[in-house]
Amino acid sequence: MISGWCRRFLVAGLLWAASPAGISAAETPRRVVSMNVCTDQMAMLLADKGQLYSVSYLAADASTSALADDAKRYVLNHGLAEEIFLMKPDLVIAGTYTTRTTVDLLKRLGFVVEEFAPEVSIAEVRTNLRRMGKILGRQQRADALVAAMDAEIARLQAMNLSEVELALYYANGFTSGSGTLVADIVGIAGLENLAERLGISGTGKLSLEALVLARPDLIAVDASPDRGPALARQTFDHPAFRAISAGHRAVQLDSRYTICGGPFTLIAAGILQQAAMTLGGVKPDMGKR
Repeated sequence: MISGWCRRFLVAGLLWAASPAGISAAETPRRVVSMNVCTDQMAMLLADKGQLYSVSYLAADASTSALADDAKRYVLNHGLAEEIFLMKPDLVIAGTYTTRTTVDLLKRLGFVVEEFAPEVSIAEVRTNLRRMGKILGRQQRADALVAAMDAEIARLQAMNLSEVELALYYANGFTSGSGTLVADIVGIAGLENLAERLGISGTGKLSLEALVLARPDLIAVDASPDRGPALARQTFDHPAFRAISAGHRAVQLDSRYTICGGPFTLIAAGILQQAAMTLGGVKPDMGKR
């Protein structure tokens, strides 16, 4: 049996010997491989028919991908250099924080690799969609998606609610404060984010005690498919949490709409807004702004 280091050495040698010349940045790619769940979804939304060949296996996971059903039409990859090489792509798309070894090796072998940073705001979602459209030669399609997003944002923001405070509460007691995509979604929905009132930025801890004392109007919890009992979710079974989230005060927010940025992200804003409107007769204040 070939040892792990020997296998990697042989694979690297094979790839080096047969490395492609790549394509120039000015050419429109015809065979695209994406290795990141967020770039997967942008590429699926924008690519021309037959242009996108492969997406990551996470794109087909309904707990992380809003386009899981669409992903089943493509070859799935696991971000391994040897499998990507054998697909012979003329463009590889990746995230800035994932599969670093594979990305670095593919670059050394001459593949064209475009990297995308995760979005922390709707403004960055617009930017990345337009950039993806340019890379794929699908700028018109990207502009249309951005325009549709802007129209939906305008519709959501027109429904100005009376002040409603929301707590985002995840497994292990984490929440999202300023500088996150989810916080931007809360703002678009017209709600106040408890984490920001408490001075939490980025993804941070929100203790159950602090949550109970703050008494937010709404609590958004992850609605991802249940994968069985887990210590990370034991707080949701605590009597104090059950009491504070009783009635209409808890809203199920599917994380697949918030993990990555895209037009589907605004579905989350709509869910939060509708939940706020069911609170004790809260009505949209159309003349607030």
